[in-house]
Amino acid sequence: MTEQRAQSADPAGEALPRPEPEPAPGPPPARRGRGRALAALGVLGEVLITLGLVLALFVAYSLWWTNVQADRSAAAASDQLRDSWAAGPTAAPSTAAPGATPAPGAPPTASYNAGDAVGFLHVPAMGRDYQVLIRMGTGADVLDDGVAGVYEQPYRAAMPWDEAGNFALAAHRDGHGAKFHDLDAVHKGDAVVVETRDKWYVYKVDNTLPETSKYDTGIVAPVPARSGYGGPGRYITLTTCTPVLTSRYRMAVWGSLVRVDAVDAKRTPPPELRHP
Repeated sequence: MTEQRAQSADPAGEALPRPEPEPAPGPPPARRGRGRALAALGVLGEVLITLGLVLALFVAYSLWWTNVQADRSAAAASDQLRDSWAAGPTAAPSTAAPGATPAPGAPPTASYNAGDAVGFLHVPAMGRDYQVLIRMGTGADVLDDGVAGVYEQPYRAAMPWDEAGNFALAAHRDGHGAKFHDLDAVHKGDAVVVETRDKWYVYKVDNTLPETSKYDTGIVAPVPARSGYGGPGRYITLTTCTPVLTSRYRMAVWGSLVRVDAVDAKRTPPPELRHP
């Protein structure tokens, strides 16, 4: 009976349910919106931090670890070439440019294959003891090993011992050994020396091109465009990407042969490579 009195009844005499307690008032809509925005910003921040770490790892891989790998590969290949030279003379191949005539005393004419070692490039302006292995080809499978590659297309480069033509080389500016990272330090009048088994080919830099399109193939032509050369000669061209950390443009250094020195038993370098 007490329970029945405690309950209210509607006009029909039926008991009415007790009213539900009202929920506690929540934060105003504006505050809820700010909370969601802050949560979204937190998630975005975590994503950006993760992306930054991934990018940092990629840069470290591209600019450091690929250099380590390339230097190891190039060092092993360099030792192998020098060991083969020390073992005794062999018939060295030659790739004459179309129409070029081998110079007197040049190695017998044959065909180089992509990746074959040719010799070493020395450029004092890029370092007191700067040396880089030269191999045939300019594809990634060659240049990524930390070497300078000889152009085989769009023009097949002449070799240093050919009577005329352009010994055109390329190397990476950054990563994979970065052998031409300091190519912009080479200027007119500087020496460039190519070392082969029997000869030192000494060139003098005549001109440089700080920037050109990566489609400008004329810079490695037998008579390089914009080099200042008016006709056939015995030239060398060094090319790489520019600016640093990009491959948007190309730069070039051109030189002409001034002297050929015989390699003696001690492989005494020419005066251009000797230090006080």
